[in-house]
Amino acid sequence: MTAPMSLLRVMRHLSSGRAAVRRAFPPRALDAVERAIRETETRHDGQIRFAVEAALDLSPLLAGQSARERAIEVFSELRVWDTEHNNGVLIYLLLADRDVEIVADRGIHARLGAETWEAICREMEAAFRNGQFEAGVLAGIHAVGEHLARHFPARGDKSNEMPDRPVVL
Repeated sequence: MTAPMSLLRVMRHLSSGRAAVRRAFPPRALDAVERAIRETETRHDGQIRFAVEAALDLSPLLAGQSARERAIEVFSELRVWDTEHNNGVLIYLLLADRDVEIVADRGIHARLGAETWEAICREMEAAFRNGQFEAGVLAGIHAVGEHLARHFPARGDKSNEMPDRPVVL
């Protein structure tokens, strides 16, 4: 679904840059996110990736690309779908829109459905509205991890299939 094009949205995206990401997620916050992913993944066989993007490029922005559409692209680009049990999860934040999208591979999505992911996204967005970016992301990682642990508990031979480091696009 294409996001509604508005002058306000265009201005927000054009004025958002990597500095906005650095303010919301300084190195210490990115380190905390990486640790949270690593720790959470000890309790389940899923793979969690977190990606944050300051703003859309001009062409997709003018075409009305939604955060959801971009998240699906990033899910593919980062190969989050490429896990042994089809249980990779991407938490994507489009900072200019303060919009969080969770894209889950078919193995876990079939067990939980869109409503579960939407609830986690809304909780994260509430924290972001209060300027609590790190806390919002950490809460989202832990919530996703709880669902993964319930449906894909850790096995003894688990390997880390994807990097835990957050991706800044």
